[in-house]
Amino acid sequence: MNLAPYIDHTLLKATATPDDIRRLCAEARDYRFAAVCVNPVYVPLAAAELAGSGVKVATVCGFPLGATLPDQKAAEARLSVEAGADEVDMVIHIGAALAGDWEAVEADVRAVREATAGRVLKVIIETCFLQEEQKRRATEAAVAGGADFVKTSTGFGTGGATVEDVRLMAEVIAGRAQIKAAGGVRTPEEARAMIAAGATRLGTSGGVGLVRGGENGSGY
Repeated sequence: MNLAPYIDHTLLKATATPDDIRRLCAEARDYRFAAVCVNPVYVPLAAAELAGSGVKVATVCGFPLGATLPDQKAAEARLSVEAGADEVDMVIHIGAALAGDWEAVEADVRAVREATAGRVLKVIIETCFLQEEQKRRATEAAVAGGADFVKTSTGFGTGGATVEDVRLMAEVIAGRAQIKAAGGVRTPEEARAMIAAGATRLGTSGGVGLVRGGENGSGY
């Protein structure tokens, strides 16, 4: 299986430099990854580096805590789109999910959906903090709010993607959206297991290692 078309080649560390982003984009072009995923400050640079390559530019919103107001997330997402982002990965209001306020979770997603019309919206539910029923409800709220993808994790929480969570999300989604598995996807075997469970994107900082058949990076 060619894993490259599934991979969002990711660098979201605070210490990332412009040269690091150029290197990330060069790797994404060379290996024909689906996208790069960078912090908003680097969207213009990534867009310029990847122009004409077919590799998409993804960025994050409300990342990694999800604890900003819906209007703030919407403004952040809108500015990123204006700067050249093709895709936005937002974090839900995790505290609202833990409190069972699913209307607030859906409204949060919908605000960003409206700000990103015409672009791909991926909604991170941060599964490591949720119990099974909460994962189900968060997945449903993300889809109801307009998500194109529901994503497992930021990679900055206490855990990342699991095959079990991807299967659960696929069951809830029932074909209405796609799934991005992120956080801890470090080996080709893990990647293939996530895809078999229903993932159509893989968020990883170790994309080169995955396509070469070895371990590389933290898997954010």
